[in-house]
Amino acid sequence: KMTFILILISLVLIAIVAIQIGKVSDLTSKIRGEEEVQEINNKKQGFYSFIFLFVFLGGVIVSGAYYQNYFLGFGPHIPASAHGGELDSMFKVTLLLTGIVFIITHILLFYFSFKYSGSRSKKAAFVSHDNKLELIWTGIPAVVMAFLVIKGLDAWNDVMADVSPDEEYMEIEATGYQFAWMLRYPGADGLIGEKNFRLIDGTNPLGQNWEDVKNLDDIHVDELVLPVGKKVRVRITSRDVLHNFYLPHFRVKMDAVPGMPTYFVFTPTVTTEEYRQQLKDYDEYNIPVNQDDPESPLLWEDFNFELACAELCGKGHFSMRKIVRIVSQEEYDAWISGQASYYDAVIKGTDSDPYKNNEL
Repeated sequence: KMTFILILISLVLIAIVAIQIGKVSDLTSKIRGEEEVQEINNKKQGFYSFIFLFVFLGGVIVSGAYYQNYFLGFGPHIPASAHGGELDSMFKVTLLLTGIVFIITHILLFYFSFKYSGSRSKKAAFVSHDNKLELIWTGIPAVVMAFLVIKGLDAWNDVMADVSPDEEYMEIEATGYQFAWMLRYPGADGLIGEKNFRLIDGTNPLGQNWEDVKNLDDIHVDELVLPVGKKVRVRITSRDVLHNFYLPHFRVKMDAVPGMPTYFVFTPTVTTEEYRQQLKDYDEYNIPVNQDDPESPLLWEDFNFELACAELCGKGHFSMRKIVRIVSQEEYDAWISGQASYYDAVIKGTDSDPYKNNEL
C-alpha cells in the first residue's frame, strides 16, 4: 500500500510540474513572441531526436548482443528437429533484410527531424514527384518481398509435407482443452482408434469408440516422450476452443481447431541430455535456478523441452504446459512398454465397457 501511495504521489507531482512548465512556456511565448519560441522549440526537439537516435539504436544493438544466447536459433539454441534449420535460415535472412531497412529508416527519420527543424530563415521546397525515387522505393521492396515469399513458400512446402504410406514413422495425438493437453499414443498395433465427441463423458475424455478394437491398446500419457531420430506425425485437435500446439525448440507450431483436425510432421534430432550438455558450455546457464539457494540445480541441469499453447485460450492459458523428453530408442521402448492402455486402466470391466459380459 505504501508503495502504491508513493507512486501515486510521484505521478501527481509530475503532473503538477508538467502543468507549471506549460504555464511558463505560455508566458515566455507572450514575452518573446510565438514565432521565436516556436523556432527555439523546433531546434530543441530536433536535437533531442538526434540524441534519441543514438540511444535507441545503441540500446537495440547492445540488448540484442547481450541476450543473443537466449534467442531461438542463436547461441546454444540450435533447432532440435530435422526441419528446424530451414526455418531458422528463413528467419535469419528476414531479420537481416528487415534489420537493414530498420536501421536506415530510423537514421533518416531522426536525422531529418534534426536537420530540417522549422526555422524562419528556411523555405520549404515543393517537389511534386520524382520518378527515379519512386522507382527505387517501389522496385527494391518488391524484389526483396518476392525473394522472401518464394523462400518462405519453398520452406512451407518442405516442412508441411505429409508422410507417405510406405514411410516409417510413428503417430500420436494431441488434444487441447481448457486448460491442458491430452496426449494419446497407439499401442502395440501402431494405430490410433476412432473417436467421436458425442461419446465424451467423465470416463472417456476423448470420446473414444470402444467398439473400435484399435482403441483398446491406446495409451494416455502425462508427458510427451519421443525417440530421437524417429519421424513423428502428430494429430492435433481441440475439444473446446482454439489452441495451438507449440514445441519451440523443435520449430513446431500448429493450430488446434475444434472440429478440424490438423497435423505436423517432424523428426527430433537431439536428446534432452544432449541439449543440456550444449547449454552447459555457456556461462549464463551455469547459475542456480533458485538464486537464493546455491545448492539448487543449475539452469542447464533443470532444462526440459516443453509443449505449450501459443494461442490465448482463456484465463488458464498459462497452465497449458507439458514436459517433452527426447530419449534414445531403447529408453523409449522401455518407457512405452511400462504404460498401460487407457481401456485396461479405466474402462475394462465397468459399465462403459462394451465387452463386459461378452456383449461384443
